[in-house]
Parts: sequence; structure tokens; C-alpha cells
Amino acid sequence: MSVLRAGDAKFHYSDGSHKWIPPDPDYDQEVWNEQVRQHLHRHLRNEPPKVRVRRVIVG
Repeated sequence: MSVLRAGDAKFHYSDGSHKWIPPDPDYDQEVWNEQVRQHLHRHLRNEPPKVRVRRVIVG
């Protein structure tokens, strides 16, 4: 199971699938592809988050 980290939202649709089309039409597609590949690689390596994410539990 993958963990979303701060900053990962730009690479995911709401269903958790990955965005292979850059959010800005003027963004270089090859650069975006490489960023998504690196993002996927972090998923596969299951790297711990580089920032601490706090969750508020309401209950």
C-alpha cells in the first residue's frame, strides 16, 4: 500500500491513479513524465515521507 506524502497530490487523480498529462498545458510533457516516473519509483521503494504529516482525528 502506498502512502500519499505532502506534494504528491499533483501526481494523483481523486481515485488514486496517476496523472500522465501535466496540469498546465504549457508544461513540458517529457519533464512531467520524468517527474511522474520518479514519483512512482518512490512508491515502489516505499520511501518514508520527507516531512512529518499530522492528521487530526475527530471522533
